[in-house]
Amino acid sequence: MAVRDVKAGFRNEEGIGTVLGILKQSFGERFQTGQSFREQHAHTTTYLPAQLPDGVVFVESAEDVKTVVKTCAAHRVPIIPFGVGSSLEGQVNAPSGGISIDFSRMNRVLRVSPADLDVTVEPGITREELNRELRDTGLFFPIDPGANASIGGMAATRASGTNAVRYGTMKDNVLSLTIVAADGEEIRTARRARKSSAGYDLTRLFVGSEGTLGVITSITLRLQGIPEKIGGGVCAFPSVAAACDAVIMTIQMGIPVARIELLDEVQMRACNAYSKLSYPEKPTLFLEFHGTEETVALQSAQFSEIATECGGDEFRWTANAEERAKLWNARHNAYWASRALAPELDGLSTDVCVPISRLAECVAETQADIVAEGLLAPIVGHAGDGNFHVLVLFDGKDPTSVEKVEGFIERLNRRALAMDGTCTGEHGIGQGKMAFLEEELGGAVDLMRSIKKSLDPDNIFNPGNIFRAGK
Repeated sequence: MAVRDVKAGFRNEEGIGTVLGILKQSFGERFQTGQSFREQHAHTTTYLPAQLPDGVVFVESAEDVKTVVKTCAAHRVPIIPFGVGSSLEGQVNAPSGGISIDFSRMNRVLRVSPADLDVTVEPGITREELNRELRDTGLFFPIDPGANASIGGMAATRASGTNAVRYGTMKDNVLSLTIVAADGEEIRTARRARKSSAGYDLTRLFVGSEGTLGVITSITLRLQGIPEKIGGGVCAFPSVAAACDAVIMTIQMGIPVARIELLDEVQMRACNAYSKLSYPEKPTLFLEFHGTEETVALQSAQFSEIATECGGDEFRWTANAEERAKLWNARHNAYWASRALAPELDGLSTDVCVPISRLAECVAETQADIVAEGLLAPIVGHAGDGNFHVLVLFDGKDPTSVEKVEGFIERLNRRALAMDGTCTGEHGIGQGKMAFLEEELGGAVDLMRSIKKSLDPDNIFNPGNIFRAGK
């Protein structure tokens, strides 16, 4: 089985030609068909080959989006939403050609309600831009996937990240959406109330749909109060199993840890070199606690006791903002640190997620597989959720190297599924994990196809992603 089953789809050449002419007339300089623009809107940070759209529209309003969707729907031309292009499984590729909708100019905060702890934004705003806008309100948006992704893209891929153990994922933090559907009309999936029993939960349906059911034009999000005190630190362990035992005990004891990240010894070596650190090159946990000065100190002391019981080194923690920033910058730069281990090689980043009780077993078996195959592949994980990432470094021009990596990825995904886990905790399916979705959910994928067919009968919304609609 080809792990990266990327195929070109049917191209509606006549429809595409017609749409290109209409959009050029409608949008002028905001519609581009140049090669460089098209390449920028099909890039991927894995080794999936780029599949370019035929044109790019820089939309500035929901009305613009409706115009594009109505035009493309009338001529059965694919639509590919584009935020900042940080997706990892080919979600912005255009296997059947079509029109890329660039949301970078739809990046406004539409409304903030500090009393209700919520905000409504356009899809193009990034999480860092949003938190800068919110700073004076004393609130923040906690979902942090590492990359400075767009909020629309994060909703579309059901993103999570380092804060998910305390604050949840995008599915827990999106209150409602506005969507342009296949008929070109805008719908609202819910109101701002924190609970509702009114009909189907359409918000959850669209969160994680990866642009295959409609185009997001606004997102209403839950916010959190900025903590009075934040403390963070690192603790090294003799083995991955010991580190995972500490994670499980921390969760079971109800310690409200905000972040608890696992880095294996190879990843620590990469981070030390890239970020100029000097931590032990052993399996290590990065942690962060949010609360008052007293509760942060208490939580840190409680974890220190757990770490000692699990054979860990001294837990070194700090509430100093600069020291914490250095620590988490190193964590967020883990991808580039890993690439720097062998800059001449290509990188394939993948993720799986298992029940937390199986995390140590899954990581240990994966490490053994890496060694057996002679691969260079650092591991970093959101340990509190049982989710971990592997960045495999390989020679993309060498068919033998590619075959070895694909075999490893296939075994990794099946290992997670055998442990009642999932083939992706946060990257999404895109093009790269379609085969594993079938293995994971079986007949449920046919139900997904039925939903897709009902909402997008002509298959114009991001075709060739998640599953093949006509299979």
